[in-house]
Amino acid sequence: MAQHAEGTEGLRSIPALLRRNAERFGDAPAYREKEYGIWQSWSWAETEQEIEAFALGLLNMGVAKGDYVAIIGRNRPTLYWSMVAAQMVGAIPVPLYQDAVAEEMRYVLGHCGARFVIAADQEQVDKVIEIQEDLHQFEHMVYVDPRGLRKYDHTRLHEYSHVQAQGRAAHDELIGELTRRREALGYDDTCVMLYTSGTTGKPKGVVLSNRNIIESARASSEFDDLRQSDSVLAYLPMAWVGDFIFSIGQAYWTGFCVNCPEATATMYENLHEIGPTYFFAPPRYFEERITALLIRMEDAGPLKKRLFDHFMAHAREVGPKLLDGKPVGLMDRLKYALGEALIYSPVRNRAGMSRVRVAYTAGEAIGPEIFDFWRSLGINLKQLYGQTEASVFITVQPDGEVRSDTVGVPAPGVEIRIGENGEVFYRSPGTFVEYYKNPESTADTKDAEGWVATGDAGFIEEGTGHLRIIDRAKDVGKMADGALFAPKYVENKLKFYPNILEAVVFGAGKERCVAFINIDLTAVGNWAERNNIAYASYQELAGHPQVLDMVQSHVEEVNASVAQDDMLSGCQVHRFLILHKELDADDGELTRTRKVRRKIIGEKFGDLVTALYDGSEEIYTETEVTYEDGRKGKIRATLEIRDARVMPVAPKAMAAE
Repeated sequence: MAQHAEGTEGLRSIPALLRRNAERFGDAPAYREKEYGIWQSWSWAETEQEIEAFALGLLNMGVAKGDYVAIIGRNRPTLYWSMVAAQMVGAIPVPLYQDAVAEEMRYVLGHCGARFVIAADQEQVDKVIEIQEDLHQFEHMVYVDPRGLRKYDHTRLHEYSHVQAQGRAAHDELIGELTRRREALGYDDTCVMLYTSGTTGKPKGVVLSNRNIIESARASSEFDDLRQSDSVLAYLPMAWVGDFIFSIGQAYWTGFCVNCPEATATMYENLHEIGPTYFFAPPRYFEERITALLIRMEDAGPLKKRLFDHFMAHAREVGPKLLDGKPVGLMDRLKYALGEALIYSPVRNRAGMSRVRVAYTAGEAIGPEIFDFWRSLGINLKQLYGQTEASVFITVQPDGEVRSDTVGVPAPGVEIRIGENGEVFYRSPGTFVEYYKNPESTADTKDAEGWVATGDAGFIEEGTGHLRIIDRAKDVGKMADGALFAPKYVENKLKFYPNILEAVVFGAGKERCVAFINIDLTAVGNWAERNNIAYASYQELAGHPQVLDMVQSHVEEVNASVAQDDMLSGCQVHRFLILHKELDADDGELTRTRKVRRKIIGEKFGDLVTALYDGSEEIYTETEVTYEDGRKGKIRATLEIRDARVMPVAPKAMAAE
């Protein structure tokens, strides 16, 4: 990939791309947002005017070049505009996770030294006010939604629309300075700072330059033939690098439209209304949609369910081949066409993916059964492998080479190598500049030649050049007998079952594997209602003998599947328990991107891990939990521990060691 000192086609920054889009696609929609039940739209020309007015308002407030501007809230055009306006004045946007508690915000805001905060609403304003005494650089906060804020002290609190109005009023006075700052933006200037999810410790501030974002956006847009006419639904956390690349990087490179849902609760409905052509979702989303679909089918009549099962079995055989342009017999094509009319098209429509040309999943490994299910419906779902430090893209899957067991080939402009210990390394134009105020971690992660250690273990297939990720390098280990231990592989197989929401497998250095299970309250609750099983809480349902029987059958089916894998057959689950609470980011058990914090879970529930290994049939436990209002409490439970049937390992697998 060519890297130009002054930027691709002379476009050195996101504000420069905005200027080009306003000139080239002026009347085309840039943003849509559903508010009060009505979709509102802004063209690229109108978007430039909105952003420029807010940028002038920021200048009027005293935002200086190099300042850090924190942005907190759900996906809204105003907050995306705030990020670009901050860039326009030479400041650095720092989006935060909207569901972060005040304590988490204290660390990030203090670490980056944000002088200015732009908050969506009263909820976010209150969090910042709670910690503002500890934020010594903090000066002003801007809020978008004024509801509930009328009686607050407005000495350092400003309404977004008022800041814009003041910017417009000061246009003649400040436009010269704004133009100078916008035109001075360089390709190697900082574009954004995004904080890692903090799986193993404190989040790190990842500094990404204009070069990182624009080169990654350009290469990935060209790879998938993204177009100005495309449309995307922006619903993922704005603090996550994926949303920044899709909703800022690629959107500004191609000029496609970014659609913001009315609220988190209406995302599915809004997805159905918009019908995006380009779609991204983490594996959990696709798992949840399958769960919802299978629940509906359980409630359907016998004929409809038989039809669904029959045609879905055919789709799994034929659908991916048709999608990849591989030869399929005439009768199979005709049967698939009938299934398209009766089953596949209605299911895609129900999932809001009728118009999708390209869909991606990433963030963590997706179960092969889940991945193949969606592709069998004719949805061009692909996996990509990436990191915040890579500006997302490390590998991608070319059309016709999409498989569930690999993450594809190196993305355009990316080089990959495998270290002696099996760790994956890469370098690319998207490689981050540094970890902010953390030269030690920067040096540990990125060497002098630009190679970045991913922390993931994997290997490149001979012949295809595809990368296969086994697990996090720190999680991959050996069983006591030397067999390979890769917990994520088993966890993803378990999570394919709609009744299982989350699974955490332990076994490194042990003679056998054990597991914690979280049931899916929606799926299992629906099953309980159909079977006239009364329950009053998650905890009561999780401890029901029939629920334990059902989960045990799932574990044993997974064991049968794992036993067939030569390399990982030692990872069968011997014992398990169903946790008495759902794993929660507020309790520190998951990251804000819902990744399992394995070490913390193992330490927090150490008594349960011990019981799984010492032969106990049950264990009494007490656990501290955080309620939605921030209060702490304790829940107590006696958990039953079950043994699962383990399948004999094929001699070939035994000999592999």
